[in-house]
Amino acid sequence: MSLWVFGYASLLWNPGFPVAERVQARLHGYARSFCMYSIHHRGTEEAPGLVLALDAQSGAFCDGLALRAAPGSEEETLAYLRERELISSAYLEKTLEVALHDGRRVEAVSYVIDPTHVQYCHLTLPEQAEIIARAVGGRGPNTEYLYNTAAHLAEIGIPDEDLHWLTEQVRGLEAR
Repeated sequence: MSLWVFGYASLLWNPGFPVAERVQARLHGYARSFCMYSIHHRGTEEAPGLVLALDAQSGAFCDGLALRAAPGSEEETLAYLRERELISSAYLEKTLEVALHDGRRVEAVSYVIDPTHVQYCHLTLPEQAEIIARAVGGRGPNTEYLYNTAAHLAEIGIPDEDLHWLTEQVRGLEAR
């Protein structure tokens, strides 16, 4: 049985597992949003950063990549993803149907935000930019996460107006 994973942020540019197939995909009912405080990877408990999460929203959709794990690596891939993504229990692991760009539909492991978790947040874009410009965590600066995600979405032809605006704003804040 194939293991598909839906990538919408850092999994686009750093999947961390052997990928046999990459296909553009759309997940309905969720939006990509900087709605999760990061206290490990891109910030600390004292100075949280922000990371993207899938936020459940009626009528929304998120475009990203469906990544099929290499045959034979399914168990180790799932173990790796759980260690990486479930570090603080702010994400919920769900298997959700995604529509692939080529017309197929597959069930894909997806990490969505738990809206009852303390790390869940709703901030304005200017507030997000201020946090992202200064935060640093165990995996590096929050800016690196933003820039890599925005660049990889652009590279594969997926527009995201909020990430584009945030990238320009954060670069301006860094230049100060």
